[in-house]
Amino acid sequence: MKSMKVVILGAGESGVGAALLAQKNDYEIFVSDFGQIGKDFKKELNANKIAFEEGKHTEEKIFDADLIIKSPGISDKVPVIQESLKRGINIISEIEFAAKYTKAKIIAITGSNGKTTTTNLTYHLLKAAGIDVGLGGNIGFSFARLLAQRKHHAFYVLELSSFQLDNIQAFRPDIAILLNITPDHMDRYDYKLSNYIQSKFRIMMNQQAGDLFIYNISDVNINQSMSGRRIKMDTVPVRQHAFFETEKIEVEGHTFKMSKSSLKGPHNYFNATCAITAALKVGVAPKLIQKALATFQNDPHRLEVVANINGIEFINDSKATNVDAVYYALLAMVKPIVWIVGGIDKGNDYSLIQPLVKEKVKAIVCLGADNTKLFAAFQETINKIMETQNVLEAVKMSIEFAEKGDVVLLSPACSSFDLFKNYKERGDQFRETVQLLIN
Repeated sequence: MKSMKVVILGAGESGVGAALLAQKNDYEIFVSDFGQIGKDFKKELNANKIAFEEGKHTEEKIFDADLIIKSPGISDKVPVIQESLKRGINIISEIEFAAKYTKAKIIAITGSNGKTTTTNLTYHLLKAAGIDVGLGGNIGFSFARLLAQRKHHAFYVLELSSFQLDNIQAFRPDIAILLNITPDHMDRYDYKLSNYIQSKFRIMMNQQAGDLFIYNISDVNINQSMSGRRIKMDTVPVRQHAFFETEKIEVEGHTFKMSKSSLKGPHNYFNATCAITAALKVGVAPKLIQKALATFQNDPHRLEVVANINGIEFINDSKATNVDAVYYALLAMVKPIVWIVGGIDKGNDYSLIQPLVKEKVKAIVCLGADNTKLFAAFQETINKIMETQNVLEAVKMSIEFAEKGDVVLLSPACSSFDLFKNYKERGDQFRETVQLLIN
């Protein structure tokens, strides 16, 4: 029998993972990346004798495919995708492809903000309870790689971006969680929020009776989009409270204490509520959930406490790359804030956080190549505002503004690509710079 020809576009974690899974299932594979392939990924492709090209797309090879697996970073608008669609070639995502090769239960999580925290916490709650569970998707290893290289788990907890959801067809999670929807990646969605909303809602489009959809009923975009939809699955609407009077949350009649958890702020209590709801659905006992909440450590760059120097607390929230994420970071702070903000603006509307900035921020340090929009937005609200293109200078400026009992908060509201490789490098430099002050 002739092997099915699969072309994989993009040779990052998603693409290489898909190539490994395709090879395991006897497809004829060709990997094409219009850019340069990373050293480690290229080594992996060579080691597994998988044919590939970089720096170009050879159209005769691509258009000869029976199936194209597209990496999430590639837009549907690029010419090679448009032409493939015209020729009737089926194009799917790596998530769609991987799901065909497992019978495991899947918990899938998406949202504009908080999905990594919620995914990690859901995984932690299950794993701490002794459940056989894997973690992947938009964090860690790709779903396809997990299935290609590792023993299959009974459960998988997957973080999914809108880009990963765009090319699913039959992907059906047993539990889907939609945390929030705020404008992001608008250039990818023709600057239409409705297109972005539809992309996020694809996470539940194939769910059937017996599946579960957990969603933020307090989110206007989600709540409005729920009306008129045909709902076959069970639903759990979760309300996102603006404030929590105590460090306790109530989930399905159970009370969970958050006082010993590393998660702080109303937004993280909401994330925890969603994760706990999923864990209870799976069958994790409430007492095991409470125990696991106290041992959970979030990923770096998400309200990460870096140090306390002379009574000044330094917090790394470099992952906050949009206004909505900054809103919740500011809301979580109980001390006067020296705010480090800036980078590449993605069409931010800073009016959404003006009241919180006025209430909580005492000084601003702009860290970006172009800070014009930030000055225009806040110079009438905050008297103390400076700018720099250097992390060390940003920290020094912040210390000049701060005094004992204050917090220096790196929460940029912008992407990092003007001065850094990514948000991780930005956060790492901030952490390292602060820690040098201790030594």
